[in-house]
Amino acid sequence: MWRRSLQLRVVTITLVASGLLVGGFAYMVASQSTNILLDRAREDVQRRLEHGRDYAAEQMSVHPQYFDPQLRVTFEQIVGTLAGGDPDQRGGVVVVMTASSYPLISSAISPAVDASGMITPELAEQVGSGAQAQQIRTGDLGEGRAKYLVYGSPVPTKFGQVELYYLAPLTTQDQAANQIRTTVLITGLALVMLLGLLAALVTRLVVTPVRVAARTAQRLSAGLLDQRMVVDGEDDLALLAASFNQMATNLQRQITRLEEMSRLQRRFTSDVSHELRTPLTTVRMAADLMFAERDGFDPAVARSAELLQTELDRFENLLTDLLEISRFDAGFAVLDVEPTDLVPVVRRVVDRLDGLAERLGVRVELRLPDTPVIAEVDPRRVERVLRNLLGNAVEHGEGRPVVVTLGMDDAAVAVTVRDHGVGLRPGEEKLVFNRFWRADPSRARQTGGTGLGLSISVEDARLHGGWLEAWGAPGQGAQFRLTLPARAGDRLRSAPLRLVPTDRGAVPEQATTPADDTSDAADGGRVAGDGSGAVDDEPGRGVVTPTGGVTGAGAPS
Repeated sequence: MWRRSLQLRVVTITLVASGLLVGGFAYMVASQSTNILLDRAREDVQRRLEHGRDYAAEQMSVHPQYFDPQLRVTFEQIVGTLAGGDPDQRGGVVVVMTASSYPLISSAISPAVDASGMITPELAEQVGSGAQAQQIRTGDLGEGRAKYLVYGSPVPTKFGQVELYYLAPLTTQDQAANQIRTTVLITGLALVMLLGLLAALVTRLVVTPVRVAARTAQRLSAGLLDQRMVVDGEDDLALLAASFNQMATNLQRQITRLEEMSRLQRRFTSDVSHELRTPLTTVRMAADLMFAERDGFDPAVARSAELLQTELDRFENLLTDLLEISRFDAGFAVLDVEPTDLVPVVRRVVDRLDGLAERLGVRVELRLPDTPVIAEVDPRRVERVLRNLLGNAVEHGEGRPVVVTLGMDDAAVAVTVRDHGVGLRPGEEKLVFNRFWRADPSRARQTGGTGLGLSISVEDARLHGGWLEAWGAPGQGAQFRLTLPARAGDRLRSAPLRLVPTDRGAVPEQATTPADDTSDAADGGRVAGDGSGAVDDEPGRGVVTPTGGVTGAGAPS
């Protein structure tokens, strides 16, 4: 959700940022309010303390000696008067009067509470030394635990110094501070939520047209070319919708034009191929007659009859391939799937190309499992693919051995065809599946090929839901790998044979030394999957995916 939803990210970031900002502002307001309340309480207590000190000094002036018997009564009267006159009053200011320098004089307190723990020795020492001091203490003076502001001041007398203390409760200030903090917190939360709601609404106004555009684009990509966005207003979003609709209209026009051109091209190819059948049949009959009687012709005419026969064979193959390509382009090609043992299929392909291999001095080495390799495939199409791959390997093998390896695992079967010929230059593995492409245009074809073999092989592999991949390096030969699902309709995830051969650094001698094994299994054994699939981390490969595209290689034509 975080990755997919722009609105969620914007709202979350707004909430976090505003929460931090409002939280900092609320902390500052609460701190300032607490400090103001505390300062006011201090000013009030200090003012009362100064007034009480003057009053106590005036009352103590009638006692010239500290051992005066009436001194205790004067203490009681002073603290009672300063505390409000009621010795049993609770919850107000507590007044304490002591004489730390005269142990015989007992302390007086009003109201009558236990305040022994409220005046610390440090505070008493400071006041006893003649300085005015203060502290904030927490204690229980009969009304529960509460904070008290403790102020102390020395009181001069004729016989020396006594100390006067005011203990003012901060309950009211604490309650006010708590109310301020609660109010600020609630207000801040409400403000943050409102900001989040506002961000959600604003983001929705912007994101909704973008989502509509995304859905419309998905429908367009699915082939619904008549889909358009609703243009509402004249703002930037309306301009976006209008521009998107104009783009969609232009794309629809171009796609329709290209589809029509493609349809006409496929129709033309199919019609021409069919129309050429009739004159080709007539020419074939005449050529066969001339070829059969060539021994009685002049040598030049006999040679012409042989050339005519060869080119007619190639012409017929080209027409057959063009018809097959037109069926693929039109989407009319279908599979005739049946459980097939691929071992005899591979042997049959090799046997049919034995004559070409013998003529070119190429030895074909088979590495097949001892047990049957059963897969649900169209044997005719698989045989055609292998015939194209093996024919190319023999033709470009430079007289060196060609190795054909068959392997399978639980989900897939694979066949690799490895030659040690000229190989492929960097980038050519991306072009090798294109129609009519040739690595060396000046090179004479030995097999009379049409230039469409690998293109048709690509389509056959795609029709099976399989892969056709190529690897090659200059001077190290090339290897093609056909991978098909063992069960029709399954999705391929890996291949049981490696695409990049393990012997790519070694080039065997001309038709004398067997090629090294290109797989990880011994001869005659069932080749185990190495998990490489279609993700070999090696340079120089083109991958034909089940959808017909070429990964890292130009789309096969």
